[in-house]
Amino acid sequence: MTARLTFLGITAFWVTMNILLWRAEFGSHGEDVSVPQELVWRRILTAPDASSLSVYQNGVRTGYCEFSTGVGQAMATLDDDKPPQAGLVARAGYQIRLSGNVAVGDFTNRLKFDGHVLFNSARQWQELNLKISSRVAVVEIHSLATNQSVHVKVTSDGEVTEHDLAFADLQNPGALLRAFTGNFADALLGGVDLPELAPGAAAQQIQWDARRTRARLGTEKVPVYRLQTSVFGRDCIVDVSTLGEILHLELPGNISARIDEWGSP
Repeated sequence: MTARLTFLGITAFWVTMNILLWRAEFGSHGEDVSVPQELVWRRILTAPDASSLSVYQNGVRTGYCEFSTGVGQAMATLDDDKPPQAGLVARAGYQIRLSGNVAVGDFTNRLKFDGHVLFNSARQWQELNLKISSRVAVVEIHSLATNQSVHVKVTSDGEVTEHDLAFADLQNPGALLRAFTGNFADALLGGVDLPELAPGAAAQQIQWDARRTRARLGTEKVPVYRLQTSVFGRDCIVDVSTLGEILHLELPGNISARIDEWGSP
């Protein structure tokens, strides 16, 4: 009798827990639920797989990009409630890598980009490297958080121009890019609907809203994390899978990026 009661108790517990888990996953009927930004950020930095996205402008495919982390599977398998092993983070570190190419507006030469950002064990950024190239010019950007500065190197027509900027000087990205690259920047920015900024606007802190919602992926609606903010008066949206894979981006200038299955019936 005791063994039978124990078996029934374990069975009842298992059924109850599965019902609760199912309800948590599928029972919200699509309603948004606020979640901590740190949760989504941790998922992104420890995503086990790369995100391969097609890039669109005004609904027309213009290129592709690949987003990946340098931590990968080893970090993704760790318990969320426990800190990662110090040795693992020290050896590998957190890293984000972004690469691809796009055609922007009337600019005839495709732009290739390759960049990565390094983070410490507390997930605070430490170093940024970005290279944007075309047949017209090559722009290389390097920044260290400890120096509070950005080094920009532009190579065009065999000439090299270099500038060092303090973070406080970064008030208007469009004006700065034009000062460095001349006609190359005009052709690039002409295809992107970006506003002119008032002095100090770029220094305003960006506030992100993080929610758990549902979105169509293929023939089903699946749970996703949605990050949303406004940059210079334009909405930015990032949809992330529960494992941290980037699924969909909406950016200023009518630019978007998404995996092929996104929104497909």
